[in-house]
Amino acid sequence: MSEPQISAIICTHNRDEYLGAAIDSLLQQDFTDYEVIIVDNASSDRTRELVEERVSHPRLNYVYEPVLGLSVARNTGAKKASASILAYLDDDAVATPHWLRTIYQAYQSNQQLAIAGGKVTLLWPKDSTSPPWLSSGLAGNLGAFDLGDQVVDITNPALTPRGLNYSIRRSFLEQVGGFDVHLGRVGKNLLSNEELHMTELALAQGWQVAYLPNALVAHNVAPERLERSWFFSRAWWQGISECYREQLAQRAGYAQLLRGSERMGRGCYKSLRNIRNPALRFDNLVYAYGQIGYLSAAIRGILKIKK
Repeated sequence: MSEPQISAIICTHNRDEYLGAAIDSLLQQDFTDYEVIIVDNASSDRTRELVEERVSHPRLNYVYEPVLGLSVARNTGAKKASASILAYLDDDAVATPHWLRTIYQAYQSNQQLAIAGGKVTLLWPKDSTSPPWLSSGLAGNLGAFDLGDQVVDITNPALTPRGLNYSIRRSFLEQVGGFDVHLGRVGKNLLSNEELHMTELALAQGWQVAYLPNALVAHNVAPERLERSWFFSRAWWQGISECYREQLAQRAGYAQLLRGSERMGRGCYKSLRNIRNPALRFDNLVYAYGQIGYLSAAIRGILKIKK
């Protein structure tokens, strides 16, 4: 049997509420030559049962990864995969039927393409809608991603595709040594920036990164993510993630204290300036709070305290 053209990978940790729909969306693709790999990252819920219910499907493969961490799980999925193109879908997302076809065609038409991802819409919990204090910017923390209806050549790492709808060329991934396990979610902590770091590496080495609007995915918004406290926690970990990314890029040190303090002050000022606009007020307050996480990690790095 020949190797598949593309490997679709779901890395999952205790998301049995959404996982079945995510798997089914991959098994119902209109592409023909692909495999599906479920990486069970130390789950303690019904994850394995959900996979076993579908085990008769010839495309489906299951692997258990006991070491907790999204980047660890992604690397395990890449090692298990057979194809030269790896497409990662989050365990609480649903792919449209042409998702894999769109991704595969993009890589086939551009041999310099290292990373690609598509548009992400949001699926709100039952009887819920977007709250008035949620800005379009903060909606990005829930996974929303929309750069328009045309393919975009991404040259700014800040616009890197969302990890929940993400693909990467195997040869590039191997070239950079896999996903950095110091970045990315581990259990309930919200470390991130692993995709942004990958984009920086790709662009620095002459590869290309693209946004594919037709590679559409819908992302479920968990009810707890509609609480303001979740956004503060997310911002804190984003600040820590940004600090770690700068350390990896050899840009750490005392200058981080100045950068973090300036950004925190700017966020507080903008929050006060937009006091009558609940969405912008909250957006900037969350931004300022995230800089406290950034500064705490920077100080620990300067003092060489173990994290």
